[in-house]
Amino acid sequence: MQLLKQQTSTASPAKSLGDPGITPLSPSHSLKDPDQNEQSKPSFTVVVAIDFGTTSSGYAYSFTKEPECIHIMRRWEGGDPGVSNQKTPTTILLTPDRKFHSFGYAARDFYHDLDPSESKHWLYLEKFKMKLHTTANLSIETDLHAANGKRVKALDIFAYALAFFKDQALKELSDQAGTEFRNEDVRWVITVPAIWKQPAKQFMREAAYKCGLVSRDNPDQLIIALEPEAASIYCRKLRLHQMIDLSSKTAMNGYSPTENVGAGMTQAKEHVRRNRQSRTFLVENVIGELWSELEEGDRYVVVDCGGGTVDLTVHQIRLPEGHLKELYKASGGPYGSIGVDYEFEKLLCQIFGPDFIDQFKIKRPAAWVDLMIAFESRKRAAAPDRSNPLNINLPFSFIDYYKKFRGHSVEHALRKSNVDFVKWSSQGMLRMNPDAMNALFKPTIDRIIQHLSELFEKPEVSKIKFLFLVGGFAESPLLQHAVQNMLQGRCRIIIPHDVGLTILKGAVLFGLDPGVIKIRRSPLTYGVGVLNRYVEGKHPPDKMLVKDGTRWCTDVFDTFISADQSVALGEAVKRSYTPAKPSQQVIVIHIYCSEREEVRFISDPGVRKCGTLRLDVGGTESPAARREIQTVMQFGDTEIRAMAIDVATSRSVKATIDFLSQ
Repeated sequence: MQLLKQQTSTASPAKSLGDPGITPLSPSHSLKDPDQNEQSKPSFTVVVAIDFGTTSSGYAYSFTKEPECIHIMRRWEGGDPGVSNQKTPTTILLTPDRKFHSFGYAARDFYHDLDPSESKHWLYLEKFKMKLHTTANLSIETDLHAANGKRVKALDIFAYALAFFKDQALKELSDQAGTEFRNEDVRWVITVPAIWKQPAKQFMREAAYKCGLVSRDNPDQLIIALEPEAASIYCRKLRLHQMIDLSSKTAMNGYSPTENVGAGMTQAKEHVRRNRQSRTFLVENVIGELWSELEEGDRYVVVDCGGGTVDLTVHQIRLPEGHLKELYKASGGPYGSIGVDYEFEKLLCQIFGPDFIDQFKIKRPAAWVDLMIAFESRKRAAAPDRSNPLNINLPFSFIDYYKKFRGHSVEHALRKSNVDFVKWSSQGMLRMNPDAMNALFKPTIDRIIQHLSELFEKPEVSKIKFLFLVGGFAESPLLQHAVQNMLQGRCRIIIPHDVGLTILKGAVLFGLDPGVIKIRRSPLTYGVGVLNRYVEGKHPPDKMLVKDGTRWCTDVFDTFISADQSVALGEAVKRSYTPAKPSQQVIVIHIYCSEREEVRFISDPGVRKCGTLRLDVGGTESPAARREIQTVMQFGDTEIRAMAIDVATSRSVKATIDFLSQ
């Protein structure tokens, strides 16, 4: 069995015979008990979690000596009236010469106050996180577009944002401790959607390295947490007074009067408002009352509805420790609340013309941002039972620029357009009737409901006890109402009070105990291409290769792990490789992946090259005739890791997996 190192981009790793060959020796799959031979953990005194969201972001922390106290970051400067500012908008502003200026409310307010002639030179970015999910060939070179249309490197923007949170958190920790707090005392946790692919997770890690949050020499100082997993960990601790049980408000025919939803949320918001001055949450070191109803093997779903994505995770409880097992691979899609913003933009294009909207965004970028902020605050007021219209302020420069652009008024455009549910108010506002606003939510909510319906058809998702609705979009009464209607009382729907902070708090708990989730599901099938002995009748003739009189079958897919396979924490796949020549310095092995569980050849439909495993074997020369490099890959964590040792000398070999430079 032979694997050839591929230096050219031919479809088959075995066709270019000039390549040095490396031979996998003993394929094996081992499961070590994750609780045993645990590497000695570095001693961090505090865990800081950064919830880097599409629409808003924040951080929280806990000292390892008092893990039951989670401190949410201090109130942000700026902020919108009526909106809890324990998170800040994910907006970033760079100066005209591309230096970092500000983040969050500060960036938004400064940009808003710039003179229009100046603002077009500044680089303002918002809602940029989704680019990591939607870019097909994500790489270190991927670009983002600022509001003025200029391109900037995505890696720079993410690094600036993480550096901002690092400085904020270290300053707050230093203020608390009374002495300067050192970065090496912190274990950092960054949250990402569970449906993100490996390149996007690696991109976040690269941004963390770039801004000095952690160093490449100490990668374990940073943990990538999956958002719905973090929410799941926090929900285990919920007490009855910390949540709303939508299903207990069900009236006749399984239909819930929506005012109960609204009233529940109003009470919750009032509770949060009263407690907002205190930013410390006590997470009692007990299992919450809800959890105590769960028995061994019980299942529940976490639906994380964020700004960009909706992420669904199915967990099963394992007693006595209450560890979690993922039952079905994370699923979801780009169905977050920014979908509602896109629908609003489409509506504006319908009324005023796409040519005008495109021009307005480029020529008056700050005014466009203002218009979307005005829409955001009205969006929060949309509810199933609302009967009075919602007014959206049009910035003066919109009205003024439209008149110059078209030669007639905004009011004239509204009258001429066939959009009858949006009217013009003489106070300079668009008046939308409630049905119009609800129609903007419909496409996004329909996608979420369709995905949930499909998920509930899966055998792994039968007999679900609870559905936890978390994330900022979960506050929407329209979404809550739709989920209730779909489930028809099949399981209890639980919404934590501070629903937008659930992931942040759970990420802190995950940083304190990363081993709480014991079993995950692999989203994809991973493997490498190898040569096997050719077997007549079993292998296709066009795959046959004759070398030194021996017949080989090329392109055979050597599976490391299959899609939807259960993988335990610490579970490892071992392969041994041997360099073709004693002088060889580097072994490069291409990793392939597929969404299908069964893969025979790397040339099968749907199989693509997704990464490279690089083994630096220089400097580990050994007297052995054939050097054996044993490689261990771990798939049970939130990221795929690799380690390698030279068997003859027992020295470790530098092993890296790269998913970004494809």
